[in-house]
Amino acid sequence: MENLERIKSSISESEVVEIIKKLVEIPSYPGIENQETKVAQCIKGIFEKEGISANVIPVTEGRCNVIAKLKGTGNGKSLLLTGHIDTVPPYDMKDPCTLKVDGNKLYGRGTVDMKGPLSCMIASMIAIKRSKIVLDGDLIFAGVIDEEEGSEGTIALLEEGLSVDGAIVGEPSDMDICVAHRGLEWIEFHFKGKTVHGGKQSEGINAISKASDFIQNIKENVIPEIYSNNHSIIGTSSMNYGTIEGGTQPSTVAGNCILKIDRRWIPGEKYQDVLKQYQDVIDEMAKKDPKFRCEMKIMDESVMRKGYVHEALETDTKHPLVTITKNLTNKIYIKQPKLTFFPAWSDGGLLSSYGNIPTIIFAPGDLESAHSSEEFIDKTQIYPATLIYATIAIDFCNNKL
Repeated sequence: MENLERIKSSISESEVVEIIKKLVEIPSYPGIENQETKVAQCIKGIFEKEGISANVIPVTEGRCNVIAKLKGTGNGKSLLLTGHIDTVPPYDMKDPCTLKVDGNKLYGRGTVDMKGPLSCMIASMIAIKRSKIVLDGDLIFAGVIDEEEGSEGTIALLEEGLSVDGAIVGEPSDMDICVAHRGLEWIEFHFKGKTVHGGKQSEGINAISKASDFIQNIKENVIPEIYSNNHSIIGTSSMNYGTIEGGTQPSTVAGNCILKIDRRWIPGEKYQDVLKQYQDVIDEMAKKDPKFRCEMKIMDESVMRKGYVHEALETDTKHPLVTITKNLTNKIYIKQPKLTFFPAWSDGGLLSSYGNIPTIIFAPGDLESAHSSEEFIDKTQIYPATLIYATIAIDFCNNKL
């Protein structure tokens, strides 16, 4: 409790809101030159003003991560506080880069996804620095690029040899603790037929009809398998038919058809096995029907750097990082947080699967408003989250559990 009081006296809620305001005011969505770099530079300046070492690190095409560190004595565990500094476009949002306050809601692009949570992380490190609390292990902040697209920022951290004992990803979790999420892939199927006039149907091959046969086969043979495996926290894997498009007009036999799906898998399932489910159906149908031609490919929007895919996340519910976060959230926010799963994908899947880093998703805010024209973060959660991040770092880095 002594450390908590020292943290409280070292940072105020208004300071956290001011950091959010600064970050929201800097656009970092696709189409902005060097997209996230100005945000990275702003964060670097905030840290350096407080005497915290920070660096802006180029990743790709003028886009930069920002890394800051509070160096420990070398006797404890290291903790990473991380999140993405890019946002989705404004779409139809009015004045997206102006922070608006309406009661307990802070509106603006990136307020919840995720410049608000990042600001809490930044403020927590500032509070530790100001309070002169010495950590045994290193506390690292990483604001990363490109999570909304190819996750180049987090992949760069891994390629540079990131090694920490635990990580917290600041995706909005409504102050619950997410210890898992599904893996994700977007797949498209190109069905090829033969275009002829509708009056000569027998001479053509209807790609839409072949796609329909494929969907029926998937329904009978793949869907039951997808939903048969169960994870204790997440539940089952899933699949969604997203779009289908084919043909040119009603009086022409469709010579092509494209089906796009969203496929998500639970921890323990292997990515190659996921793809094989569909390829096996394609191969079987082609063997039985010489006119069936289908090519499967990963959608361009889903392709990551070679050697990486959107893998699942899973962390032991008894890991010290989980226990510490649970205890401190209960004490500071006066809420017994749920141990649950994150319904979307996050960079935590990369940290967990490729970096072997025990990772949780924990942050203020409700994911529901992210990407919408009414994106907001709950102001009442901001200051408690800041205090919780700071005290988690103290307890985890100093081996308190």
